[in-house]
Amino acid sequence: MAKRVLVIDDDEDILEILNIIFQENGYDIVLSNTGEAAEHLQIIQPDLVLLDVRIVGSVKDGTQICKEIKAQQETRHLPVMLVSSESDLSIIARECGADAYLPKPFDIFELLAQVKEYLS
Repeated sequence: MAKRVLVIDDDEDILEILNIIFQENGYDIVLSNTGEAAEHLQIIQPDLVLLDVRIVGSVKDGTQICKEIKAQQETRHLPVMLVSSESDLSIIARECGADAYLPKPFDIFELLAQVKEYLS
């Protein structure tokens, strides 16, 4: 069964690109342009969450979502990878408990390698 990746990013172009890339590489992909999808993790049941830090139009930003995922017993095992253009991304990732981070603009092959590492 294909591994499921939940991508939360407010940039529609990035969502479209990631949708194509992950599908071509055999992943089941769920896309969201708001942080609300994180409230439905029990239904979506992702194997990994790819999360932008700034999500325009969402009540919560990526760091808040990451902290909530890591604070709950049912979801703390879920790998969370921050993908953002924030200059201090390594610090942000460490503070919110993210498992990994990748600065934007990112290299597609590096992204796939990191995702594969967490899902294998």
